[in-house]
Amino acid sequence: MSKDNEYLRAELQTLADTLEEVLNTSGEKSKEEMDKLRNKAERALKESRRRLGETGEAIARHTREAASRADDYVREKPWTGVGIGAAVGVVLGVLLARR
Repeated sequence: MSKDNEYLRAELQTLADTLEEVLNTSGEKSKEEMDKLRNKAERALKESRRRLGETGEAIARHTREAASRADDYVREKPWTGVGIGAAVGVVLGVLLARR
């Protein structure tokens, strides 16, 4: 999952850099140069959307796999699952009570 997060950050940074370039240079460029920058920004946005969609699917797949493993574990050892759930509940309760 860390690999997906790094990929997502890099993709968003690339998109932000491209859009920042467009915004910072918009007053200094001719119409032709602005059209080129606009096309570059549109391509970056489309590519980012496509890649982010792929990354989102990978994250969803990992989440489903983890949930399935957790479900299998709880079915095999229900009392251990109950104990873990209770411990998590206590910890969350203590953390929320501090606020």
